[in-house]
Amino acid sequence: MDRGILMAAMAPGAAGLAPTVAETSSDAQVMLRVKAGDQSAFDYLVKKYRRPLVGFMCRMARNTAAAEDLAQEVFLRVYRSRESYEASAKFTTWLYRIATNLAVNHARDTRHERPEVTVSLDEADDDTGTTLELPDGSLTAEQAMVRRERLLAIRSKVEALPERQRLAVVMHKYQQLDYKQIADVLKLSESATKSLLFRAYETLREQLKEFI
Repeated sequence: MDRGILMAAMAPGAAGLAPTVAETSSDAQVMLRVKAGDQSAFDYLVKKYRRPLVGFMCRMARNTAAAEDLAQEVFLRVYRSRESYEASAKFTTWLYRIATNLAVNHARDTRHERPEVTVSLDEADDDTGTTLELPDGSLTAEQAMVRRERLLAIRSKVEALPERQRLAVVMHKYQQLDYKQIADVLKLSESATKSLLFRAYETLREQLKEFI
């Protein structure tokens, strides 16, 4: 039944919150509407966070084939936990704590398996919004090749970071979570989170200095 509700929420014609409600409500308030039984509120959250969660799972699971399934599982857990939800923290903190636990468990369960796809070639470049395989008319062939090599190198080095550093970098760089949110998700102090990110970025700068 829960999976059927999720599929309905992901359908192109799914009803969403009225624009005025969505514009004036925080995500935590919308989740409280889900808790109260408002299906349109759940549809709204699925549509808003589906793409970011798929991207997060792709980077954490290192497997694009599994990313969509993992993102769906996050939403299922959100829905199943709706009755116990309390708006004591930002909704994104709660959401990414669920996603992080799922991603970490999946990575550990499949650590001996070879990832099917490490980098998605049809995923949009976070800096330009263009995809790797589509030519950008503003770039020469050489510039496009250099950009592609740089993007692949960055993703490869991020994936090679220790688990907690990788989580912090993905949430900070790609999901735009602030230090406090990341600290809450990882159950660290803000100072420890800043230190964790500093070490991660120092490692990346050293390993990627030829592209900087």
